[in-house]
Amino acid sequence: MESHAIEKVLYTAKTHTTGGRDGAAQSSDGSLDVKLSIPGSSGGGTNPEQLLAAGWSACFIGAMKIAAAKMKIILPEEAAIDTEVDLGTAGNEYFLRARLNVSLPGLEPEVARALSDAAHQTCPYSKATRGNIDVVINIV
Repeated sequence: MESHAIEKVLYTAKTHTTGGRDGAAQSSDGSLDVKLSIPGSSGGGTNPEQLLAAGWSACFIGAMKIAAAKMKIILPEEAAIDTEVDLGTAGNEYFLRARLNVSLPGLEPEVARALSDAAHQTCPYSKATRGNIDVVINIV
């Protein structure tokens, strides 16, 4: 996979995390302050897979907005993504896989597919995971 050097930094997220999967994370600006728990535990916190799913979904919707503008399509206000990130094992190693279930009410299925395909090519999260984990984009 070819990497690209950033020419202009638009934003830098800064977090401080302690305790790993059973710890806590805070952003430098204070807007994020979460307790972390091991998936499936009774710890009461979120986990890295949920954070990845939320961040990827938000970024992907932003990429669909850009693609819609270029394609001269109005992105439905009700556009939503239900993202599922699986944490699993193969042998003794851990892996991720993901499904982005894209809902674009009012758009024809082929238009919705074209829009989501374009977003998947430009979304930085999609770029970061391409070729590294199994990803399926479903139009629902």
